[in-house]
Amino acid sequence: MKLLYIILGAITLALGTLGIFLPFLPTTVFYLLTGFFWLRSSEKLHQRFVNSATYKQYVEEPLVKKKITNKGMVRMFAMMAVVFALPGILVDNTPMRICLVLVYVAHVIGLTWYLRIKKGKVTIEKVGGIQE
Repeated sequence: MKLLYIILGAITLALGTLGIFLPFLPTTVFYLLTGFFWLRSSEKLHQRFVNSATYKQYVEEPLVKKKITNKGMVRMFAMMAVVFALPGILVDNTPMRICLVLVYVAHVIGLTWYLRIKKGKVTIEKVGGIQE
């Protein structure tokens, strides 16, 4: 079973790395899957992966720490628009096009809320007798 997880992790790592250069492949999703597979197969592979620069750039910074630039947000939404537009252009089906637009708008609203508006847990610290 461990060998299967190692192989699946290697495949998703390769697909995620290709996604850096190809807009229709989702880098972050494949990197999350790589972490999942390697966590279950090998602690050494998992630690090596989560300490890599690409993991930090495409998963940790934008999703965990919510540090994504405006340029990064625009790039993400532009790539998503391309992915959602392709089937809308290639298939002549009005209900499907409406559904694609609604799903895209929901993604834009949800991701903007998650990455920009939603605050993390508020912690109260006692500093010099004053609670913040």
